[in-house]
Amino acid sequence: MFDITPLSTNKVPAEFTDLELAQALAERSAIAHQNWHRLKGNRQAQAKQQLTSALVFLLKDQPQAALQHLEQATGWLNGSLVSPPCPDAQKKKVTQD
Repeated sequence: MFDITPLSTNKVPAEFTDLELAQALAERSAIAHQNWHRLKGNRQAQAKQQLTSALVFLLKDQPQAALQHLEQATGWLNGSLVSPPCPDAQKKKVTQD
């Protein structure tokens, strides 16, 4: 299907668990609040955020949550999802009502 290039053992410290590595990757992939407007329509960034979250849930033995995030990642990649409304605008709308 595809080739995986193994990392040398000195690049991935042995003291980190798979879950810790996945969490670090998920944190790195998360779209920060200050970058939301710039990346809201970036399908690759959105899919990466969802996919890394799916891996974390899978490693936490929460397959249903993992599947939900995986489906979100798929939606971003195949174009069936669009960017959500601005979180700040939604907060303002709720407080005005």
